[in-house]
Amino acid sequence: MYSQLRKLTLQDQAELLTRSLIAHKSYNGTEGEVTKSIQIKNILKSFPYYQQNPDFLWEQNIDHDPIGRKNIFAFIKGKSNRTVLYHAHFDTVSTEDFGSLQDKAHDPDYLERFFCQYEGEEKVRLDAESGKWLFGRGALDMQSGIAVHMANALYYMDHPDELEGSILLLFNADEESQHAGMIAALEELERLEEKDDAHIVAAINNDFISPLFEGDCKRYIYTGAAGKVLPCFYAFGREAHVGDGLTAIDPTYITSELNRRINQNIFLMEKISGEFVLPPSCLYQKDDKYHYNVQTPVSSRIYFNYFMYERTAKDVLNEMVHIASAVCEDYEQLLMERNEQFRMLHHYPKRNLSWKIEVVTLYQLIEKLKSEGREPDKVMERVLAENADLETREQVFKLVEGLQQLDTDKTPRVVVFFAPPFLPHNYLNVENQYGTKTKAALESSLDEISAATGEEFEIRRFFPYLADGSFLSLHETDEDIEYLTKNIPLMDKLYPLPIDRIRKLNIPSINIGVYGQDGHKWTERVYKPYTFNVLPKVIREVTKAFWNI
Repeated sequence: MYSQLRKLTLQDQAELLTRSLIAHKSYNGTEGEVTKSIQIKNILKSFPYYQQNPDFLWEQNIDHDPIGRKNIFAFIKGKSNRTVLYHAHFDTVSTEDFGSLQDKAHDPDYLERFFCQYEGEEKVRLDAESGKWLFGRGALDMQSGIAVHMANALYYMDHPDELEGSILLLFNADEESQHAGMIAALEELERLEEKDDAHIVAAINNDFISPLFEGDCKRYIYTGAAGKVLPCFYAFGREAHVGDGLTAIDPTYITSELNRRINQNIFLMEKISGEFVLPPSCLYQKDDKYHYNVQTPVSSRIYFNYFMYERTAKDVLNEMVHIASAVCEDYEQLLMERNEQFRMLHHYPKRNLSWKIEVVTLYQLIEKLKSEGREPDKVMERVLAENADLETREQVFKLVEGLQQLDTDKTPRVVVFFAPPFLPHNYLNVENQYGTKTKAALESSLDEISAATGEEFEIRRFFPYLADGSFLSLHETDEDIEYLTKNIPLMDKLYPLPIDRIRKLNIPSINIGVYGQDGHKWTERVYKPYTFNVLPKVIREVTKAFWNI
């Protein structure tokens, strides 16, 4: 690959690398992630620098990974060990959204020709006709990001006099799901720091950015990343034959009402001036009936994607408990009123039925069962062993179901808890001297680039979506973390997150992203003039500023 790259301009290097990476499928959770890591390592091995310094290029196996995925590391030694980490993920989402064009999803030239004739959306057609956009799965998210980092690596290898500090490249797996690649990489980052090979002063991710509204031409730079939790609700009701349905406590009503009150509720968004924040979104809702009968459902489950910017998991859980309590109180009142109306309509005597629905956190339920002499920990271990082949979220619900079955009274209740993954929110702390200097260095670099290129940049605090940079720093207190871990069932087994390592590393994560449209859509495309020409220079200028903090 190097023999092709060495004759090209920086812009053409980045495009050629992007096209080469797009051509190799690397859908999340498939063998393609393994072969993509091999491809990346082979590209880097072709660089003379790594032929002369083979120890500076290595792979890291992700422990206990079912398909043997790896991370790829590459070091460029500079005049000091002050190191800037360049990182990007190489997995992509799959291509079912391409429909009949699925077999062309990795062919940018075919897609450009197709979209030049596309009548479905004028903007896509105009972009294709301009020749300034590169289409294809992963073009934007984020094979172009890997390509830009590689092109900059080549630049520094050709200009070693500019290496005032060092560069560490990290290309990792599994960003689109459990972030196993970045979580595994933390151990390697800690090892490098302890050996004093690299003092990592900042990380630069280049996950994609897009216009935030029609006509928006700004290039957004983010000094942190949003966090995320998955608040879950497991509603256990009281079943009944449909001939006596009014005696039931219907869990599907509860989860439906939770969905109505939480899903896309903009009033639950954090209010942070100048930031693009998002409301919670429902990712899953289902009852637990597996075949037809005339019994009302016994239980129902739901969970939400919940972004965190300044809030903590403790804040979110308290809010979810409050909403669930309000839902259940309203439902209790509705049940009483409906039963009274039904009784009066048929002139029946009063019935002594309880409509009380308990709302508890997972930790409260576990402590209650322990106080009654139950053994919830043993039950969860057994249930996990029996359901080892299930998807993680399904396992978590099975664990809570096992705890509910310990209650011989079959108390109607809603259990509120979290499921993996948890992503910490990572933001630049400008209240300390280092954070202030880092932001000042970033602003100065962007001012110079803006004056030279005419690009308009805007610095914001939180990359509004999900990014691996979340795992490089931790701002939650020990109390916040304890609140979280107590309310994720068997977190140490299902989602062992190295909290202490993240806190120790404490690496500021800046997102200076590739620019394009429609990430995760079949019209995904990256804007070549900025991404392949301007962006590499932006990253280099910011890197130089970070070396000199």
